[in-house]
Amino acid sequence: MQVVTTVAELRKQITVWKQQGNKIVLVPTMGNLHAGHLMLMKHAHECGEKIICSIFVNARQFDRDEDLQAYPRTPEQDLAALQEENVDLVFMPEHDEVYAQEHMPQKKIPKYSLNDQLCGQFRPGFFDGIVEVVARLFHIVMPDIAVFGEKDFQQLTIIKRLVEDMGFPISIEQVPTQREDDGLAYSSRNSYLSASERMQAKQIYETLVNVKTQIELGSHPFNDIENHAMKMLMKAGFQPDYVSIRNAKNLTPASYDTDFIIILVAAWLGKARLIDNLLLQKR
Repeated sequence: MQVVTTVAELRKQITVWKQQGNKIVLVPTMGNLHAGHLMLMKHAHECGEKIICSIFVNARQFDRDEDLQAYPRTPEQDLAALQEENVDLVFMPEHDEVYAQEHMPQKKIPKYSLNDQLCGQFRPGFFDGIVEVVARLFHIVMPDIAVFGEKDFQQLTIIKRLVEDMGFPISIEQVPTQREDDGLAYSSRNSYLSASERMQAKQIYETLVNVKTQIELGSHPFNDIENHAMKMLMKAGFQPDYVSIRNAKNLTPASYDTDFIIILVAAWLGKARLIDNLLLQKR
């Protein structure tokens, strides 16, 4: 497994691989890898011959309420895990390398109204930062395929639009959310939970399942279902930002006529802001 820190080293190896006819798969991460990330690596092997994992803590997606310095960094453990998953190359650049002027895509990076909704409403600039870094990584690596998890569903939706609007010749693969035995989605931020909070945290997923059941019963307006779920989370000790029922194809508001629904939630528990979602195909 190669570990490189510069775009020049990275592109040199990619050029060789492409000349050999290999399909390049990129899995972008911010490190502190867990079982959910490793499932992305496993899926990547099903998509192409050469797997690149980027580890880059992107300062531009941290808002004023979140401490960039506190984000968990575990490079040694990450590299050991990636070695175990037979990743071919790990790209671990510094900020100035990724944000160098020459690595800015020539086409203007779009700004989406969706950036300021849901999580974007509570984390100003978060998705603007994600859109820019992903556009730069795609421009730098120019993979054939990029792999993302469904847990960050709003991010996934925005990135799909970005690829289409920027004309990147990249196929986006999505991998279902990986969960612990009690339903809690794997997340780097789970490490912020105390032992008692970790026991409480499973109620995020239980809330999603309850909302799904209410939709399937079809007996209440979506606004009432969302409000009830918010109250249940508060009663359980969470500080919810939102519970929202949306169209899974574009994250516009959903109705009972929507065929493909996603239920999204974001809530604080102690120092951890937890997000999760649940898909519901009605027909």
